Amino acid sequence: MTNTEEVLSNLKVLKRNGRKLVDFDKTKIAIAIKKGFDSISIDDEIKYTDKDIQKVYKGVIKKIEKIAQDNEKIKIEEIQDLIEEELKKDGYEDVYESFSDYRERRNNSRKLFFDEKKTHKFLKSIEGLGLKSANDEDAKRENANVDGDTAMGTMLQYGSTISKEFAKSYLMKSKFSEAHDDGDIHIHDMDFLAMGTTTCMQIELDRLFKNGFSTGHGFLRCPNDIMSYSALAAIAIQANQNDQHGGQSIPAFDFYMAPGVLKTFRKQFKQQIYDLLDYMDLTSFINIDKVANVIDKLNSIDVDITIFENFYKDSDTILKVFTKSYDKALEKTNRITYQAMEAFVHNLNTMHSRAGAQVPFSSINFGTDTSSEGRMVSSNLLLAIDSGLGHGETPIFPVSIFKVKEGINYNKTDKNYDLFRLACKVSAKRLFPNFSFIDAPFNLSFYKEGDYRTEVGYMGCRTRVMSDITDKNNETTGGRGNLSFTSINLPRIAIKHGICLGERDKADMDGFYKELEEKMELVRDQLLERFEIQCSKRCYNFPFLLQQGVWTDGDKLKPTDRLRKILKHGSLTIGFIGLAETLKALIGKHHGEDKKAQKLGLEIIGFMRNKVDEYSKEYNLNFALIATPAEGLSGRFVNIDRAIYGKIKGITDRAYYTNSFHIPVYYNISIADKIKLEAPYHALTNGGHITYIELDGNTVMNVDAFESVIRLMKESGIGYGAINHPVDRDPVCGYVGVIGDVCPGCGRKEFDSIPLETINNLNCDC
Repeated sequence: MTNTEEVLSNLKVLKRNGRKLVDFDKTKIAIAIKKGFDSISIDDEIKYTDKDIQKVYKGVIKKIEKIAQDNEKIKIEEIQDLIEEELKKDGYEDVYESFSDYRERRNNSRKLFFDEKKTHKFLKSIEGLGLKSANDEDAKRENANVDGDTAMGTMLQYGSTISKEFAKSYLMKSKFSEAHDDGDIHIHDMDFLAMGTTTCMQIELDRLFKNGFSTGHGFLRCPNDIMSYSALAAIAIQANQNDQHGGQSIPAFDFYMAPGVLKTFRKQFKQQIYDLLDYMDLTSFINIDKVANVIDKLNSIDVDITIFENFYKDSDTILKVFTKSYDKALEKTNRITYQAMEAFVHNLNTMHSRAGAQVPFSSINFGTDTSSEGRMVSSNLLLAIDSGLGHGETPIFPVSIFKVKEGINYNKTDKNYDLFRLACKVSAKRLFPNFSFIDAPFNLSFYKEGDYRTEVGYMGCRTRVMSDITDKNNETTGGRGNLSFTSINLPRIAIKHGICLGERDKADMDGFYKELEEKMELVRDQLLERFEIQCSKRCYNFPFLLQQGVWTDGDKLKPTDRLRKILKHGSLTIGFIGLAETLKALIGKHHGEDKKAQKLGLEIIGFMRNKVDEYSKEYNLNFALIATPAEGLSGRFVNIDRAIYGKIKGITDRAYYTNSFHIPVYYNISIADKIKLEAPYHALTNGGHITYIELDGNTVMNVDAFESVIRLMKESGIGYGAINHPVDRDPVCGYVGVIGDVCPGCGRKEFDSIPLETINNLNCDC
């Protein structure tokens, strides 16, 4: 430690109340200066660069160093004075005026609203929501599925913002909120902390369908045809979205829908027989009630007509009636199933939840039901996705996930291989479905042949909930979900202890792991604090999730019961982003560039996984490690770190940190190498993961190549993967998909081509 660092490490900051002393933290100064510069823009363009921020920051730190030589304490107001002095000295008059004006307004606000519980922060937080558009205000863009510029969207954001500040001020320890504000960690969905909601859910539809369910505004009886099945599936997703802050996943959609196909077929078969007999004036020759009784007992749409031999044995004409009726019933059932799947897709892209301002983030897993009914569901679902929405647009929801399994759909001799092939074809056009792999060792360990409940399901964003340390007999996909998750700013720790700042020739790995462990323990304690809030809620707080039994055993609770006994089956997840930048900061190369970096990357993520496993055993709760879906978080972290450390090549010089453990998208690497390098991280991140592959060109024209990439993922041990590729958008009619010379939506011959590779990264709150 240098003499300067030692002096600053001993410096204490006197809080505004004049009583509390805290350690001096350079990070807070950098953030304050950055906010001052960020407030100055011309035509929505940032006027100043990171160099300007660094110039003022370094000047202020030098002045504080001089003060610290003779003083052990410094007031917050003194630090703000120094910032204003440096801004004026360096000629940033407009930033000085903005900073000074903001400081004055904050002082006035404190006089009116300040108390020890920081209630004044509410006004500060909602200031921008009513006066700025979503382009200007980060809070309005936090959830990609909410339009922050609409009336209801803005109203939601008001509630969200105030709730977040309430949580910081009243519900969590200050060390957690400060770590979040400083960018050391990111507490996801903090605005829902007070409500005690859980994040996401894997919904077992068969449980809901068995006896019907209530949404709180009326009871819906058990569905009796595939159209009703698909409608109630969408309603269940919508209803549960209002009890949680994350996404809704259906882990075995084809299995759940299959009974609806059979019911529809029975109905159609009986109707076709009756219509034909009536048309041919043969109703007096057959006891229709007895025929109906036989049909009602059918357990498959695959029917051997000889079961009706007693009715037609003396008449070829009657035999033809049964044969034609069967063929027609099968045809109509298939058509109705397609209409049901089409309606399901359209509903989930248009129906709203949460005061009408958000489309539910929905995911469905399917592809392994080999029954004729399940196959009919899967094939028609894929065809509906392929057809697109009303103008041919690519449907974003549900995020469809095709489950790949040897012996079921992977080999060309497997019964459902044709569905796997169709899934590849549709994904090559529409970006969906994504693909999950049941044979990945960490997924296969839960699999029991013949029990679809043991097939691991994924949320569209990547979340995975399977193991259950509290009850090994409960290690099935449905009926549980993630409770909450918080992510660690991994690159910042590496910057402090790596070689990137030129302060050392070799990374201080002992220091790195020591701080990483400290941050993980901080997050662990924060998750446990949030868990206690969730457990303190009562069953009646979640009328659909619990009282309708969506969460396992929720319907066994009394309305006033607390929730610990059932919530313990969910997962508490620690996340991370920016492994690539972490490795660059530590040793100068990321894992795509160097074998040593890959080895170190696996050691770091392995260290994190070992820690969450230790926490699971210590607390008898399901702690897990997730490869965080970065979205806006990657930009938030890097913006703060750039203000502190300036632009560091390969680390803070872009607008984002790389998603989780991914090889950077800008790095040129072969598909095979990318898959090979990322695959081992899937085994370590038991809370969720995904690998993306970017393809160029029109993949529809080469489905074989597309399938070969999916096969490579499977053979490499990937758990969940997706292929992104360019799709086109017609700016006039809005058609999204592959456009050749003529737009399929409106017939135009000219169009704009834009990449939609970020569709898979939509924020799902989970």
